[in-house]
Amino acid sequence: MYQSERLDKILDILEKNGYTTVKYLTEVLCYSNATINRDLTILESKKLVKRSYGGVELDHSKSIPLVFRYHKMKNAKMKIARTAAEFIEDGDTIFIDATTTTQYIGQYVENKKGVTVITNNMALATYLSDIGIEVICLGGKIVESPYMLSGVQTVENARKLHADKVFFSTAGILDNGKIVCSEDYYLLILTMLENADKSFFLVDKGKINPEGINCLCDIDDVDFVISDVDLKEIIKKDCKNTEFIIARK
Repeated sequence: MYQSERLDKILDILEKNGYTTVKYLTEVLCYSNATINRDLTILESKKLVKRSYGGVELDHSKSIPLVFRYHKMKNAKMKIARTAAEFIEDGDTIFIDATTTTQYIGQYVENKKGVTVITNNMALATYLSDIGIEVICLGGKIVESPYMLSGVQTVENARKLHADKVFFSTAGILDNGKIVCSEDYYLLILTMLENADKSFFLVDKGKINPEGINCLCDIDDVDFVISDVDLKEIIKKDCKNTEFIIARK
């Protein structure tokens, strides 16, 4: 297992349990005390965890940095993105928001013809441009270094554009069917949703019932939900307007 994968596993364990011990991590991950302690030192230096004698817990004073979110639930995100890309048709104009989940869609649109992508993700814009996809970068303020853009200018630029489809992900979904979003992207995603004909919400099982986030919209306001789990069985709501898709590939 690569170090980045171990760091991801440790964060997943802490997300589920809140607190764990070094001994438990060594047993579950099958690595030595020295290796696990080195991993924890890295996470602590990034202010992701707080250590105590023999134990460790999440540091809730900081959100997980972008570089670590790329590794978190990576396999699930790629599976979800691959399924989402199947809905992109030749000639489509699409919004893709600046999240680590939707960024993986870029790997699956290379063979699409005549597609235009509108995004606030500079890394995705550069990648797609390099493989010959027409891209409109929304511009604006960098809110998550080094690639993610938002702010007043970004929203204003999005209001001038229309898309056939919008693909977005957020902080997660509550079990009452409310989609929640960070303040940085709240107005931008609302604008994208208003200016697109069809909406696709991408969410993995690690984003169910997050805490302390603004409510963006109701699940019934979205046309399609793509997840690695059966969300229709999880959320406590009878959704009549939304199609739920389980990514299995």
